Amino acid sequence: MKRFRIQSKGPLRGEARIPGDKSIGHRAIIFASLAEGESRVTGLSGGLDNIATADAFRSMGVEIAFLGDAARISGVGLRGLSAPKKVIDCGNSGTTMRLLAGVLGAQRFGSRLIGDESLTKRPMDRIIQPLNARGTRIEGSSGAKKGVLYPPLYIHGIKERALRGIDYTLPVASAQIKSALLLSGLYADEPTRLTEPSKSRDHTERMMNALGIALTEDGLTVTLDPSRANLRWRGFDLHVPGDPSSAAFAIVAAAMIPGSEIHLPNICLNETRTGFLDAMAKMGAAFEIEEDKEENASGEKVGHIVVKHQETRGTELRGELIVRSIDEIPILCALAALSEGVTTIREAEELRVKESDRIKVMVDMLRAFGVECEEHPDGMTIVGGAKLRGATLNSHHDHRIAMTGAILGMAAEGETIVNDTDCVGTSFPSFVELFRGLGAEIVEEKVRT
Repeated sequence: MKRFRIQSKGPLRGEARIPGDKSIGHRAIIFASLAEGESRVTGLSGGLDNIATADAFRSMGVEIAFLGDAARISGVGLRGLSAPKKVIDCGNSGTTMRLLAGVLGAQRFGSRLIGDESLTKRPMDRIIQPLNARGTRIEGSSGAKKGVLYPPLYIHGIKERALRGIDYTLPVASAQIKSALLLSGLYADEPTRLTEPSKSRDHTERMMNALGIALTEDGLTVTLDPSRANLRWRGFDLHVPGDPSSAAFAIVAAAMIPGSEIHLPNICLNETRTGFLDAMAKMGAAFEIEEDKEENASGEKVGHIVVKHQETRGTELRGELIVRSIDEIPILCALAALSEGVTTIREAEELRVKESDRIKVMVDMLRAFGVECEEHPDGMTIVGGAKLRGATLNSHHDHRIAMTGAILGMAAEGETIVNDTDCVGTSFPSFVELFRGLGAEIVEEKVRT
């Protein structure tokens, strides 16, 4: 087991090169594996989540060779996957499991998807029900909550060549549900029509359109018509831009710590991912964005961000802004703790079914640092402006919780220790190295258990 040891040192300065976006990395590996011919994907994060997706396709006959942050992937075509010889371990990656379910549910062979202790506690009904409604045969497992299905997933091969079409309204805005259904729609003989209550991440749609797999979009509805789509796309070259969810830790840290100024090149600026920047703007943070003139090959906007320290103020976060910043809410809580006034976060109940119950865990963490806060069923209220004191924390096997604790420690008086930080490797393996390069006093230690 590993832990972080952090001391407040002073301003953060320099250039922060953020690892490739994890969400885009998953999709690049999937679409390259299902392409016809060789693809070259560069800028991958090196995190364990993307590796889990690559290993899954390797087990189904796809040749994938890594060299640093690049991968050469020899695609087998949409119907070229072979039965895995053993169970597919998704590790800590809910995205891997849910998107794979969309692909594997359409195969003639059976498969089994497992995950680590944290993933096994995450509900899977939300993908199982709509996928089975279109002809897949996926079984989940019982777990903590009666009537809810969890991993492992047992996926039975289908007898029909094609799945049925579906016209489905998602109960919550979820890129994972939407993507699983769009991927399964590649194997359907009728259209897949999906409507969301609000806009979720659209990396899958952008990549499909960039590859010529034509989708139509009308407001909150996206349609994949297999009779009009290109289902035999060729291999491609793609560079994965920097992950805005990882960049958020450096951006918020610079905004929080007096005297800081950092530059972040090559960051994905997809509007469905930059809600945290809009939230920071509401709080009075000082940053500038310069968008690149050319769109990334994945269909994404990319650009350069410069952020400086400036006093911030409390605000209210809810609705569409929560959907667009759901993964960044923990680090926004850290900014709220050092902002003058009260910050209220509501309509964020989705945080309770992430790698940890992020509402409860963040409230406990902030209190450990001396911050006054109140937990709500769908969020929290944070009273900012208190002087932070160092704390000893547990990550709860949640990478974003571990990194948020470290950032708070950089702004606190005294020493902060974050235990059980191995999970950071799922998304941001260079976290400690990057922050040390910016001037932070943070070390990673191995702990005997």
